[in-house]
Amino acid sequence: MRGIWPILFAYFDASGRLDRDAMRRQVESAIAWGAPGIAVLGVATEVGKLSVDERRSVIRWAAEDIAGRVPLAVTIAGETVAAQRELADYAVAQGAGFLILQPPPAAARGEIDAAGCEAFFSDVMRGQPVPVGIQNAPEYLGFGLSPEAIVRLADRRPEFRILKGEASSVIIERTIAAVGDRLAVLNGRGGLELLENLEAGCAGMIVAPDNADHQHAIHAALAAGRADEALERYRQVLPAIVFAMQSLDTLICYGKRIAAWRMGFEVEHDRAPALGPTEFGLRMAREHARRLGPLPPTEATPATRMAERASGAEGAAHDQSGADRAS
Repeated sequence: MRGIWPILFAYFDASGRLDRDAMRRQVESAIAWGAPGIAVLGVATEVGKLSVDERRSVIRWAAEDIAGRVPLAVTIAGETVAAQRELADYAVAQGAGFLILQPPPAAARGEIDAAGCEAFFSDVMRGQPVPVGIQNAPEYLGFGLSPEAIVRLADRRPEFRILKGEASSVIIERTIAAVGDRLAVLNGRGGLELLENLEAGCAGMIVAPDNADHQHAIHAALAAGRADEALERYRQVLPAIVFAMQSLDTLICYGKRIAAWRMGFEVEHDRAPALGPTEFGLRMAREHARRLGPLPPTEATPATRMAERASGAEGAAHDQSGADRAS
């Protein structure tokens, strides 16, 4: 896993069910702007609000829509080793090329200590046929392993090859120094400190789709040795990153809408518990969406083609909402 990987938002239709068309459009858009891979079921996908059947649907739909064009990474959450292994088996059967494990919720509740969580991860990883990572995100998940524990786990389990961090560049740099070449380390946090993270040695980032295309262009500019261009591009996109990344709730509320508007449709429903948008917040989010510009058009669905024919950004969004409801 290298480069900028978008992790799909969970979009819901007016009746509160997962919106199949919106999930497909995210995949088509990401592939159109050149995403090296696509991830699902992390915190941006509101995995904690999804039933097991819904999680399976997200995996199956993503695999169907990707159709082998880019790799699929699936975040695995669950209370028990058996639950995580069952979902991991399903993801691999659907074509997932990478698995990223979240710590069991009991770790955040203090019912499992670091040694217990390390053993939990080891049991889930054992024998997996694809590279496995862990999401080390204490700010969002309430628990994280120390660099020393991560090194022990990497030495213990050959399947463990990826670390998905959610930390400052300073912490990530220390982690990368500790793990050496054992793991590919990717950070998140919506792209905050993107340049610093790449300078620290991150293989890439896993971020929500609201501005992942811009971060992809920044990563490409750096890889081509165009550091000045990368810095200027980052200056332009940073206000949108800061706006959406005030908290996870803010990302789900406004970042999801920014991505939807850039793809030409409206968010029809928020699944509780959720931060409700304000009039001011929506106005600021729309301005960020305008500055970021439209995402590449996707021609996979009739609803998308209908939106593209609509005149004006607002008209396109309203027409799309109606088309989605009609379907």
